[in-house]
Amino acid sequence: MRVLITGAAGFIGSHLADLLLSEGHKVVGVDNFVTGDRRNIEHLKDDGRFELIEHDVVQPLHVDGPIEQVYHLASPSSPVAYTTHRVATMKVNGEGTCNLLELALAKGARFLVASTAEVYGDPAISPQREDYWGNVNPTGLNSVYEESKRFAEACAMAYQRERGADTRIVRIFNTYGPRMSVNDGRVITNFVCQSLKNQAITVFGDGTHRRCFCYVSDMVLGLTKAMHADFHEPINLGNPEEVTIVQLARDILSLLPQSSSKIRFDPAPAYDPRVRRPDISRAKQILGWLPKVSRTQGLAKVVEFYSTVYKG
Repeated sequence: MRVLITGAAGFIGSHLADLLLSEGHKVVGVDNFVTGDRRNIEHLKDDGRFELIEHDVVQPLHVDGPIEQVYHLASPSSPVAYTTHRVATMKVNGEGTCNLLELALAKGARFLVASTAEVYGDPAISPQREDYWGNVNPTGLNSVYEESKRFAEACAMAYQRERGADTRIVRIFNTYGPRMSVNDGRVITNFVCQSLKNQAITVFGDGTHRRCFCYVSDMVLGLTKAMHADFHEPINLGNPEEVTIVQLARDILSLLPQSSSKIRFDPAPAYDPRVRRPDISRAKQILGWLPKVSRTQGLAKVVEFYSTVYKG
């Protein structure tokens, strides 16, 4: 098939492109490089099955030739990115989603929008099921991401119900792996890079906040399974195994015994949900999907990748 990926130069988008190409598909990657990194797709520049279109999907997108699938992954997705690009985040998840739904309809293509666990806000229940409506502050500091992703989901459902668009919605929980930006403020990259540079590992609050982390190869496989499933309602994708943030720091330090870094506790930010954990019953039942890569295996791969980045 010929598959279009928006946000193709991003962390997850570039790994998805790799997977689809390995399966023999042609990939049209779209990115405006506001947060995407050209280095993430540098290895694809000589692959004749990969085509790059530099474009902001807030503007209508025209693509020659057939497109069978559209993966809409374009959006700033880390707190640093979406608080730096607030208006752009709102627009890409609003206008951008509608533009790509129009493209999918015109091409007769299946459409998948990458939503997020952030639609649950600061959840009052754990784990979070897809039928939980969430606890979101619509004017809070993170609302540009939380609310725009909720709107993107609403767009997908509206186009499916009114115009017959063949849509999919996936709620992505914390995902990690090689190619994460070192400056995006995510906890695993922060801890690994601080350890490699022998800096203090900064844990906010008392470190007892709990998170779940899914390795990127598991995540992109889940995305492809969701695309092929005949199901229009949201599906959670994530690894339900919980870890406290302070234990995560200890796990990373154990992989870098040469590091002189120590854990430092800093004041907690004003908004920091204590828990975020996916209920993946729907993914198991409908997609036959389960994460396979353990946290120990995944963290070792991340440490190896960034050790190369900081070598010398």
